[in-house]
Amino acid sequence: MPLPSFYHSDDGFRPWRITRAAACGAALGALAALFKKLAPLGVVDSLSHRPAGIAEIAAVALAFALLCAGAAMLRNYLARRLVWHEGR
Repeated sequence: MPLPSFYHSDDGFRPWRITRAAACGAALGALAALFKKLAPLGVVDSLSHRPAGIAEIAAVALAFALLCAGAAMLRNYLARRLVWHEGR
């Protein structure tokens, strides 16, 4: 039984694209890390003086990308098993 939704698409059910979820997660992670690193109330240093800052931003972007890709894979797996009934 599909979950109720106010949005109705004529396409039917489609799996989420894992690469798109990873790209969105990486962008969101990089944005969050930049926001934390630049500290909006006290921007005094630039990122060029702190090479560790760029590595931290890349690490956070990678972590968010993996998290979002994992969430998309889990959603696709559960949707196939519970909603689309492909596993039976």
